[in-house]
Amino acid sequence: MWVVFNVTIALLLMELGIFRALERILGFYSIVAVAWVGALVADLVINKPLGLSPPLIEFKRAHLYDINPVGVGAMVLSTITGVLALTGIFGTTPQALAAFLALAVAFVAAPAIAYATRGAYYIARAPRRDWGGQTTIRCVICEHPFEPEDMAQCPAYSGPICSLCCSLETRCRDLCKPHARVSNQFVKNLRRLLPESAVSTINTNLGRYLGVLLLFSSLIGAVLALVYFQITLDTYINGDGLKSALWTVYFVLTIIAGIGAWLLVLAQESRRVAEEETSRQTDLLMQEIEAHKRTDEKLQRAKEVAEAASEAKSRHLVGLSHELRTPLNSILGYAQVLERDPTIPAKRAPAVKVIRHSAEHLSGLIDGLLDISKIEAGRFHLERNEVRTKEFLNQIVEMFQLQAAARGITFHFYAPERLPFAVNTDENRLRQILINLLSNAIKFTDEGSVTLRMNYRNQVAEFIVEDTGIGIHTEDLERIFLPFERARASRNRKATGTGLGLTITRLLTKIMGGDISVTSEVGKGSAFCVKILLSEVFNPRTTSVMEDRVRTYRGARQTIMVVDDDENHRVLVRDLLEPIDFKILTASSGAECLELAERHKPNLILLDVSMPDMDGWQVAQQLRLMPDRPAIIMLSAFAPDPKHKAEPYPLNDDYLIKPFDLRQLLGKIHALLDIEWVHADKPEAPRAITAEMLTPTMMPPQGDIEELIRLGQIGYMRGIQNKLSAIESRSTAHQDFVSYMRVLSDGFDLKRYVAVLESFRSDNG
Repeated sequence: MWVVFNVTIALLLMELGIFRALERILGFYSIVAVAWVGALVADLVINKPLGLSPPLIEFKRAHLYDINPVGVGAMVLSTITGVLALTGIFGTTPQALAAFLALAVAFVAAPAIAYATRGAYYIARAPRRDWGGQTTIRCVICEHPFEPEDMAQCPAYSGPICSLCCSLETRCRDLCKPHARVSNQFVKNLRRLLPESAVSTINTNLGRYLGVLLLFSSLIGAVLALVYFQITLDTYINGDGLKSALWTVYFVLTIIAGIGAWLLVLAQESRRVAEEETSRQTDLLMQEIEAHKRTDEKLQRAKEVAEAASEAKSRHLVGLSHELRTPLNSILGYAQVLERDPTIPAKRAPAVKVIRHSAEHLSGLIDGLLDISKIEAGRFHLERNEVRTKEFLNQIVEMFQLQAAARGITFHFYAPERLPFAVNTDENRLRQILINLLSNAIKFTDEGSVTLRMNYRNQVAEFIVEDTGIGIHTEDLERIFLPFERARASRNRKATGTGLGLTITRLLTKIMGGDISVTSEVGKGSAFCVKILLSEVFNPRTTSVMEDRVRTYRGARQTIMVVDDDENHRVLVRDLLEPIDFKILTASSGAECLELAERHKPNLILLDVSMPDMDGWQVAQQLRLMPDRPAIIMLSAFAPDPKHKAEPYPLNDDYLIKPFDLRQLLGKIHALLDIEWVHADKPEAPRAITAEMLTPTMMPPQGDIEELIRLGQIGYMRGIQNKLSAIESRSTAHQDFVSYMRVLSDGFDLKRYVAVLESFRSDNG
């Protein structure tokens, strides 16, 4: 089959005369090939030795003119001469030697043109030779490595480019050598031959169109002439008829070429305009990028300044908190000592309680400011404690039931049917969240009720705090969570606190992996919902006792050493713990601590972190080396350093931040010394007095009521307390009245205080 197939094709080619046509075409092609090779060889073997061309061979498009008249001119002259000789114009001998004649013309024309042009069209720009000693260079476009000889510096892409990518790239419009393009060379040569006005006319769209049309028509004419020449070689062909047919074909093709030339010129013009617009937009974009870089640098500098200011603020807050905690620890500690002292007069007990509450309030404000500073700096750490759910909630409920009763509103608490016995969470942070929400609910509720609901399902607790207060405007629902911001409805009320409560609440909720939301309606109340993960503890530890009623303990007497460079703190801790029958040792330095510990073998050491000669951590490290190592509780006004927790063998057993509560200290002592407390019987809860329970016989004289109203209207709290004490000392019949009014005045609810007194004045009247 293959033999038959190939033989058939060969017969058809011979019968159709294709071989004769190929023979003639290859003859013409050989002239072109000889002319090209001749021009190339002439440049290498003649021009370079004579110095008519550069000694090095440069082949990269980025460094060459589009048209070099040496090679192109020599090849064109050689081709024309060889073709004419091949047609027999110069006779039979030159016709037979047409290829040699073309080669000779190329060898003569190449050096002649090079000499005439003085080698000005070889190198368009100086090549880069120094690449920093690199053996391979990566192309900025294709990202492939190449040798330095194959690379050029591209200004359009601002980097090295390989010769292949450079040859294929057309969008740059030869930015590296604009004077070496064909159009520029053509216009430059025209200016040498024609006046500027003629050149300007030619260098238009119409001129370019006519030039392209002339080129197309010339090529069509040359091809048809070649056809005519090939066909007329056979004598039996009618030359006149063929000429007429070819002229017709020429004109038809010229019309088509005219349309094609116009479309080509329009496409080139559109491309040029598009490239110019692209270049303009690129320049604008680069300018914008540069502007963004400058803006980014300014923002970076501003950020560094802000971070430095924030760090300075944090250092200032930490230092300020340390200075404030030192006296606060003494105030809070001695207030607790006085509260536990049975010799304190009953009428002074509320004053002592006010001192303790004020110290706790100041401590809470400091903690809030420090919490925000820590969260901003990313140094906030959560503790994971085992919390007895029922005890925890009862403390919260008891605390706010009294506050709600003092304001004359109802407090409700609804717990889920299944409440876990113990959960793992940061007890202090969870308590802070609930206290902030419930305090705000009671503060902004004048009548009605405040409700705390808890739902628990799948280890997730949901706390809902509802109130029937003044409500929040819709546009303020997000603003209330910003620092130092308050809702518009609260502006006519007395502003208390720092405006950080809800800010800290949301930050703590987010850090603990929870979420907080709020719904509200002005005049009807608000509802805050906190969802947070509280994982249940299935094997809880022994339930702790009520440290606030501890009076002593069972078993052998325990020795506790207090190490602090501040004598006031040492005396304070001794006054707190000696009544509970602990043996107290004191030391003012690390060296004294080590000496006393070696001699007396204390069971527990309360060790201050900041001391002049040796800090607490260094002392703790020495104590760890003792055979009978005591338990260690570090005391500091600063939060614990996480690096000490990361050690495989922690230096301390526990940590307390000043100012500390006596109950916290006793709880940690109970856990570390494993002792059994002996505590006083729980006192009966005082009877809650309401306005409806007061009868006319319990009221003081009308003059006392008028005086109390006047003192309340001017906000003279000390005068109110003195007046109530005077009324109580005159007669025990007014004790319930005095107790109720003290609840209102202690809560600073002067609005309700005056309203209640005015109602009593009306009744008496």
